[in-house]
Amino acid sequence: MRLPERHMQQRLHVTYRDANRAMRRPGVAGHKTTAGVAVAELPDGVRVSSPVDAWCECASLLTVDELVIMGDGLVSRRAPAARLGQLIHAVTVRPGRRGIARLRQALPLIRSGTDSARETLLRLAVVRAGFPEPEVNAPLVDRYGTVIAHGDLVWPLYRVVLEYEGRQHAEDTDQFAIDIRRLDDIAESDYRVIRVDRQLFAASADLTRRIATALDDRGWHPPAAEGSLTGQLR
Repeated sequence: MRLPERHMQQRLHVTYRDANRAMRRPGVAGHKTTAGVAVAELPDGVRVSSPVDAWCECASLLTVDELVIMGDGLVSRRAPAARLGQLIHAVTVRPGRRGIARLRQALPLIRSGTDSARETLLRLAVVRAGFPEPEVNAPLVDRYGTVIAHGDLVWPLYRVVLEYEGRQHAEDTDQFAIDIRRLDDIAESDYRVIRVDRQLFAASADLTRRIATALDDRGWHPPAAEGSLTGQLR
């Protein structure tokens, strides 16, 4: 699951069902629940909460955006661990639980089909800057209507694409060559591609200007297209 780095090396969290009190031990964060938590068993025999229940349990520890990132990961494009309907149901049956307010805020921001946490962060920042919401991993078509690729974040009506360039794209020479050919094919099909890396994302005013210019050139004229891209890619 897409957990923020600040939680990766912290205490072990252990949940007890129907316990009078949670475990208290150095290095362990104990929790208790009387809810009907679904339990999965890993190959080594360790029993864990189901992915959806784990997402709900993390609501008292994570921010709203971090819950959106984790939720996007559960309904991701490749090997999704859950369906959006399951997340909706899980929030519906948990009134009054710790973190329920954050879950309710996060739920309508979750989108199926993402590939990475950084795509989610970029999408949230773009929408908060005042732009229309782009489609996640939308198909890109050539002049004949043939699908030639999928874009990370796409405004199909304006044929504008945001592509997040992770570190692996530069370090993997084979992938880098594939990306070059792919972007050439997309450009030849009259798409305006904006490639985003950590540095450009951090320069929020520059990225906002680039997006506004690209959309404006393709016919999008909002009353106010200015804003600031906030947040930080991890």
